[in-house]
Amino acid sequence: MRSVDPNEARAIVTGHSRGLGEAIADHLLSRGIPVLGVSRHENGALARRFPEKLQQVRLDVGDALALGRWLKGRALRTFIDGGTTPLLVNNAGVLQPIGPLETQDIPLVSRAVAVNVGAVLAFSAAFVQATSGAGERRVLHVSSGAGRKPYAGWSIYCATKAAIDQHARCAAMDHTPRLLVASVAPGVVDTEMQAEIRASSDDRFPDRPRFVALHHDKALPPADQTGGRLVEYLLSDAFGREPVFDLRDFTA
Repeated sequence: MRSVDPNEARAIVTGHSRGLGEAIADHLLSRGIPVLGVSRHENGALARRFPEKLQQVRLDVGDALALGRWLKGRALRTFIDGGTTPLLVNNAGVLQPIGPLETQDIPLVSRAVAVNVGAVLAFSAAFVQATSGAGERRVLHVSSGAGRKPYAGWSIYCATKAAIDQHARCAAMDHTPRLLVASVAPGVVDTEMQAEIRASSDDRFPDRPRFVALHHDKALPPADQTGGRLVEYLLSDAFGREPVFDLRDFTA
């Protein structure tokens, strides 16, 4: 394994319009790495700062039919062309529905599985197939400690994050040439998802007071800080040594 030369890299980032995805894209672009951002909404701030390095696709990755059509097209392969080290960051994710089974909105259950699992698996397969002639490929799933520790009220979120952890383990065992895969728990981050957690209720999410306290005590790292560390890890020679990883264990 080796560190990635930014001059050789091109990166696809899902969910780049805000939060952690925006921070990841920002840090990649700041290193001179071209980014293809895929999200329901474009990111105007990044587009103004990096007009020549950022390409954007407005796409709901939770729409399986629309995603499938786009992945079958030429856009992914065309963007990757010219980069000897293609990178994929599967960041897009949703938290809802929160609460026990009897309270869960069924369409939200289906959407969570589509965004958190279906899109990740489909994007990963399409990416690997589109980069068969490239050099080393790297795929990073943005996972969560919730995929490794159960929480009352988070059966959907925990299950979907556990699914992509297992996907990374299995993909690593396939020993696909020139492919490194890691599902990474970034730790708690001050994003809109944390605001969603605080806005829920104790009866639906009994651990809510702990997250409220983290915010009150200013113990939530900003998205920019965590995004920077994720990019450092993605580009480092440590990436992929373990298919399931906790970012808190990474030392640059």
